[in-house]
Amino acid sequence: MMKMVITGPTGAIGMALIQLCIDKQIEVLAICRKSSPGLAYMPQDPLLHIIEADLDEYATLELPGQYDVFYHFAWASTIGESRNDVYTQNQNVTYTLDAVRLAKRLGCHTFIGAGSQAEYGRSGMPLTPLTPVFPETGYGVAKLCAGQLSRILCEQLQIKHIWTRILSVYGPYDDERTMVISTIKKMLSQEVLLFTQGEQMWDFLYSVDAANILYQLSINGKNLKTYCVGSGECRKLKTFIEEMHEVIAPEQKPVFGAIPYGKNQVMHLVADLVELEQDIGQITFTPFALGIRETMEDVIRRFDTIEKGV
Repeated sequence: MMKMVITGPTGAIGMALIQLCIDKQIEVLAICRKSSPGLAYMPQDPLLHIIEADLDEYATLELPGQYDVFYHFAWASTIGESRNDVYTQNQNVTYTLDAVRLAKRLGCHTFIGAGSQAEYGRSGMPLTPLTPVFPETGYGVAKLCAGQLSRILCEQLQIKHIWTRILSVYGPYDDERTMVISTIKKMLSQEVLLFTQGEQMWDFLYSVDAANILYQLSINGKNLKTYCVGSGECRKLKTFIEEMHEVIAPEQKPVFGAIPYGKNQVMHLVADLVELEQDIGQITFTPFALGIRETMEDVIRRFDTIEKGV
């Protein structure tokens, strides 16, 4: 039975992956940022071992035990203007390489890194591993660099390397600043719902489905390959928002066109899953309405400012 290491485990994907591993009776070492608020929500299970360590400690971190697969999700400054903090993003690249060396010290044979659609920049076509990359943010540049340099280091250390470019994931335990979580909170609190025109063609992936894909990659993913991870379903962002309001607050009407598009707005984001499914098999996806309902229940649990009867 495999034993897993997960850095940055308190987010939507990490928490879903931990639960999947526990369900499969897989031992997990979760390396969490010190004093992370997410520590309060970690499952209580004998299969889960929690270590608190910041990114700048990975280079010298010595831990007992031997593991098999190392998932690296930890990353500083992922939302808002901090994505263009070039010094912090550059440090993230170094931390990724430190994570590879930590994986080696722990005996891991496979390193799976969490990249991003931001590595592509703007593209009008479905994203594949061969789609040209042109990142337009410091975050995207750093993710691209981290993927390429960690591949080289993994080759040098004789560790299997898999890089994933993950699209828009939503689900329980996600950051409250994301579009989905912040919108759910506004709907539950009966706030005015203002959006852009919502014409972006978008791909949303439920965190439980993302975790399943990442788990399958640990078994069937190919060495030195990059995989686009999304749902493959592409439709207007406006329709996703309308579906959210039907599930959560049907009496409220979103106002589209009240907010301008941001600079360098990505207008087309969808994953081409042909190569992913070729390697790991056909993927079953959670319907968006069901994923939103389960995410809403998590928001109500986590944010006690929202009335539970809403």
